[in-house]
Amino acid sequence: MALRASPFPNGFVSGIHAVGWAFILPCFWFLDRLIAVCKSTTQEKTQRLEEECYLHPLKVFFGSIIFFILFLATAPLAFLGFLLWAPLQACRRPFNYHRETPSSPEKETHRGFELVGKASFGFATANLCLLPDSLARFNNLGHTQSRAGAIGQRIVQGVCRPHIRIFVDSPSSCGTLSPSSSILPTGNSSTYGATDRQAQPPVIHHSDSAEGHVSVPKSNSHVVCVPCDDTEEPSSESPSPLLNSNQNSNQQGRTGHRSAPRPLLSQGLRQQDNIPWEVSSLFPANVDILCLEEVFDKRAAQKLTQALRPIFGHILYDVGLYACQPPCSCSSFKFFNSGLFLASRFPVLEAQYHCFPNSRGEDALAAKGLLSAKVLIGKNRKQKKVVGYFNCTHLHAPEGKSNDLIW
Repeated sequence: MALRASPFPNGFVSGIHAVGWAFILPCFWFLDRLIAVCKSTTQEKTQRLEEECYLHPLKVFFGSIIFFILFLATAPLAFLGFLLWAPLQACRRPFNYHRETPSSPEKETHRGFELVGKASFGFATANLCLLPDSLARFNNLGHTQSRAGAIGQRIVQGVCRPHIRIFVDSPSSCGTLSPSSSILPTGNSSTYGATDRQAQPPVIHHSDSAEGHVSVPKSNSHVVCVPCDDTEEPSSESPSPLLNSNQNSNQQGRTGHRSAPRPLLSQGLRQQDNIPWEVSSLFPANVDILCLEEVFDKRAAQKLTQALRPIFGHILYDVGLYACQPPCSCSSFKFFNSGLFLASRFPVLEAQYHCFPNSRGEDALAAKGLLSAKVLIGKNRKQKKVVGYFNCTHLHAPEGKSNDLIW
């Protein structure tokens, strides 16, 4: 399916859709506020206890009455808007497409194939739970719009930070360690993965079995080289200035080895001998394709798009179908889209969406499905276009038996 900026075939249909949604939005917002004022998150409850605020029951009582009255007052207008909005979903393309014009064409191509015949790419995925504020509170999350803006800023900051690599040559072939917060010094030493002393200048550690090479850009940041060998060698010498930045408080006497976090062990995941576990507080750097799930709220999707568009010039959002669709497409009335959100540094040539037909429970209210995108990632040495195919999906969320999770 070729991409256009508008999901509708022409401006007239798009205008009628905008008018219908404008009639629906006030009623929807009052209903959202009515539920949100009665449902508090743990953070809000804790804040009220710390501030010794005892007026919350009055806020809930009067707020519920006011929002309920406003909801009833705008319901007739919303019904009229629904009569305009629902039929138009049959001719709506199942996603919105945003394209940011790049400052130079080179930013949208990967020259690895053209220069050396191969290239590497970075991918990231995350479940954001950006539901309407009232529904997000049932997952103990609130302020969906603010969270969407903050998430977008965190992603941009993480992707744009200096790319630092540590090259370790050893018999165990650890390869290149990806950049993370564990190799970036922070001001708060209590955070997971931070070192407890002042950062030392970059060093090269030599031993009988491994030789480390540290490549550091000229900046105020310091990189700590971590030996790849997991063996422990007792030494009577004074403590080395080389610190293991992946140590926590329970492993001060061990070097280069860390056990798996308890949540992963409780799920039956076991650590292999030569693969380190790592927790990063920063978003991965140098991400080329970003696949996000549960971006159900339209306004949150627009905030994410505004935040990400300087880095990811091609974005597909508001993916999915609404209302009643033709047979063999979706099984029931869809109140929410699929929640899928795809952002790419490279041009998206085509995209297709397939709605899952056999959804169950509350997931049936959302148009969950599969988003497939054809992306132009560069040219080869013969100047022929090289494309990649990427798929993004979000499966059945509620708990249940395995035979109930088949779409």
